[in-house]
Amino acid sequence: RKKCRLFTQSPSKEEYGYDLFPERKPGEHKKTSIAESLFTFNHKCQVMLQFAVETSPYAKLLLSAMKSSGCKVFKDRHFSCEDCDGTVSGGFDAASSQIVLCQNNIHQQSHMNRVVTHELIHAFDHCRAHVDWFNNFRHLACSEIRAANLSGDCSFTNEVARFNFGLKRHHQECVRGRALRSILAVRKISRAEAEKIVDEVFDSCFNDHAPFGRIPHSKRDAKFAYRDYMNRDRYYANL
Repeated sequence: RKKCRLFTQSPSKEEYGYDLFPERKPGEHKKTSIAESLFTFNHKCQVMLQFAVETSPYAKLLLSAMKSSGCKVFKDRHFSCEDCDGTVSGGFDAASSQIVLCQNNIHQQSHMNRVVTHELIHAFDHCRAHVDWFNNFRHLACSEIRAANLSGDCSFTNEVARFNFGLKRHHQECVRGRALRSILAVRKISRAEAEKIVDEVFDSCFNDHAPFGRIPHSKRDAKFAYRDYMNRDRYYANL
């Protein structure tokens, strides 16, 4: 399974995952003409993105929460469909506050929904907290834990499709493993160091369910979470 990555660029222009997103490299971004986009992955990516933000309860809740936090998301400004390395599905570019969707690697709507959700969780964290993405590994680890936990990456259905099931505390181990792999992909640190960082922040970040209020293990859970989120003002008004 291809992964989602969080990347950013330091002042010294070192690559923190940018090698996985060639169109993000300075001076190498290639504009796609309208004629080309109509018959390429880009057009399909744009259509699937539109469907995701309009119908996915995960995405709709996150977009509403970001708007409430003063970080309204505009599809044309904050999402970009691009060709990427073959190992990744998407990433959040903290330098431009933009979500990259890997148009050459996302071919199914369910996959698009999951990638959009995963990256929106990073964007939500970027909006609500003073996150130091490339100097503070604990911040990075926390957002990766939350994204793996809340996006459906580790849902029972997805894990069965990967032939991963039957373990005690399986959801937690899936979240831990996916967060660890994401960190190792974009930071030049040892596995032992990455494991230590993930362990240090795991409990607090795993139990931070904002803005869902729960772990949405399925689309049904996400629908209930979205309903509760949209009705929150009505609830507090009656207290």
